[in-house]
Amino acid sequence: MLCLLGPTASGKSALAMAMAHADPRIEIISLDSAQVYRGMDIGTAKPDLKERQAVRHHLIDLIDPSESFSAARFVDAAARAAREIRQRGGIPLMVGGTMLYFKAYAEGLDDLPGAPADVRASIALEAKALGWPAMHARLASTDPVTAARLHPSDAQRISRALELHAATGMTMTELIQQSHDRMGPRVSDREALTAVALLPEDRATLHRRIQERFMAMIASGLLDEVRHLMARGDLREEMPSMRCVGYRQAWCHLAGRISRDEFIEAGVAATRQLAKRQITWIRSFQNVTRLDPWTSQGMRQWEVIRASSLDAC
Repeated sequence: MLCLLGPTASGKSALAMAMAHADPRIEIISLDSAQVYRGMDIGTAKPDLKERQAVRHHLIDLIDPSESFSAARFVDAAARAAREIRQRGGIPLMVGGTMLYFKAYAEGLDDLPGAPADVRASIALEAKALGWPAMHARLASTDPVTAARLHPSDAQRISRALELHAATGMTMTELIQQSHDRMGPRVSDREALTAVALLPEDRATLHRRIQERFMAMIASGLLDEVRHLMARGDLREEMPSMRCVGYRQAWCHLAGRISRDEFIEAGVAATRQLAKRQITWIRSFQNVTRLDPWTSQGMRQWEVIRASSLDAC
């Protein structure tokens, strides 16, 4: 299976759609942790109805924003989608930027222990008092490797790493290494993957594209979308769905805590930070072909890989 990775605004979706239009056997498996939520369309850059009618997409609109999703659920859902596509005689193409999900699919999930409920509750209380940036700083003092790949406001993953340390006395980095030593790298037996990552060298252009896309989302009704979600009454700001880039900043603005200009500035900055983390992930991956999508050489590389992947299918 061909996997197309890349930071936000690097052109993954357009490239995948062009490939699918050229070969009607192709169906796209979304590698996006935000597009799984129903009713979150504009801020997740979800393919519109016309695009989804033209090319079949999978792993979009799976759950309600009040629910949570995980890498394990993604692996199961993506494997099932790939099997169904092949049974129809189609070709699965995995596309997106949630690098944790790609790592889980390509390498398998680490066999990490759980944490007692009282430990989770204690960390949650501390975070409420101190804030997640402070908890991130605490994590950095004990497990700098894990902290380096997490955003200071990534409550779910910061909490998980702190829970493991509190429960076991070992860092997440140590536990993952211990799992690999015991079991070996757990390579997925679901698909043989050919992974290509779009890695633009021109960061100024990437930043400009990020800003233009965020402004286009606002013009398309992002604030109305978030206003509607808030009006439901059952969603909270700290839920994983509402912590998605763009939604978190929009919620702060609509709650009256920041101005419209501050919302735009914060949303663009958060998206740039997301792209930076995605690039860091990409550089850490083994067996991934990296190419610059905005150069002729990069596109020649892509055409060779695309053709050979389709031939293999």
